[in-house]
Amino acid sequence: MNSTLVTADGVPLKTSLARAQRREKAASLLLVAPLFLFIFITFLIPIADMLLRGVSNEIVAEQMPRTVPLLAGWDDVIGELPGEAVFAAAVADIRAGARAKTINRLGQRLNYERSGMSSLFRKSARRVLRLKEGPYREALIKIDRRWGDIQTWQLIKTFSPPYTGGYFLAAVDMRLDPVEGIARQQEDRRIYLNLFGRTLWLSALITLLTLLFGYPIAYLLATLPTRTSNLLIILVLLPFWTSLLVRTTSWVALLQQEGVINDLLVAVGILDNDSRLAMIHNRIGTVVAMTHILLPFMVLPLYSVMKTIPPSYMRAAVSLGAHPALAFLRIYVPNTVPGMGAGGILVFILAIGYYITPALVGGSSGTFISNFIAYHISQSLNWGLAAALGVLLLALVLALYLLYDRIVGIDNMKLG
Repeated sequence: MNSTLVTADGVPLKTSLARAQRREKAASLLLVAPLFLFIFITFLIPIADMLLRGVSNEIVAEQMPRTVPLLAGWDDVIGELPGEAVFAAAVADIRAGARAKTINRLGQRLNYERSGMSSLFRKSARRVLRLKEGPYREALIKIDRRWGDIQTWQLIKTFSPPYTGGYFLAAVDMRLDPVEGIARQQEDRRIYLNLFGRTLWLSALITLLTLLFGYPIAYLLATLPTRTSNLLIILVLLPFWTSLLVRTTSWVALLQQEGVINDLLVAVGILDNDSRLAMIHNRIGTVVAMTHILLPFMVLPLYSVMKTIPPSYMRAAVSLGAHPALAFLRIYVPNTVPGMGAGGILVFILAIGYYITPALVGGSSGTFISNFIAYHISQSLNWGLAAALGVLLLALVLALYLLYDRIVGIDNMKLG
């Protein structure tokens, strides 16, 4: 006797259920496919491109295809210049680059590693077009004495491979030296480690200030009657409805030495007119403006968690003999830790990547690492260094996120 269960059309029930589950999974995948495609195009591909740009170094080999293979066989340790064949190949490559008007890209790339390379290749590109015949070694050195410097050829050889770690080394104030290998940057070029440290410190300070200011606001919203708290929430959300640029420039008008705050302090006699406070274009301006801008991101998670805490907890603690302040610290505050964690990590991650506000109110001492990433992308056009800085910033955020998860636990973070 066959005990296998079958459906009405004679298909085994187990097979029919498996087919139905496969159809449901396929339908679910089709539903999430647009979202996955959107994330893949707008998030994963840009990150992959950023990673690639941080190590890509194809310009030298592309612009000097004749010279690079010959330099690979040149022994730069003995301290002698390359032979005539290398100089002839360099002349041919520079001439071809000058005619194609692409040689400036090579000079700009090498100028990131050593100052003066851009002018060297521009000058040489103009002169080599008039060279008819060799010897090319003497001709190139006559065009510019730097062609007679072995360090110029060592630099070209060092950065001729298609991939390099030079950008990431520069992002941590190191450099790839043709002779010494990995070495520290010169004293006047060590800026990025200090910028990373400043970014972390100011972001942590802003997070702490938003917690100190946001906690009583959220507590007030959670304990007031619903009608009153809804009105106050509108005031908390009001900055979201105002342009970020408008809010930032408003702080410029308030904090500058001839601004509203200084005028008020002078008017009431707290300050003399000659001793006005410098609160703009420095770290004070960055901290004040960003604390105001990011405050709602701390208040809302705190409020959503506080709203779920039953008032009976505090009444029970007080009725058992606890002082109201002690009951607040021992009973109420621990229940708001998930909201503090959510608001803290949200504000910190947003602060660490801000660049508009620090650029407008931070000056030279209040800018973040993101300001230099934007500078290298839009002005210096050193996309490789910008990509390396961006990757390190992303890695730093992920490391802090994992550290937070290990110490506090992501499961303890709640938005409501």
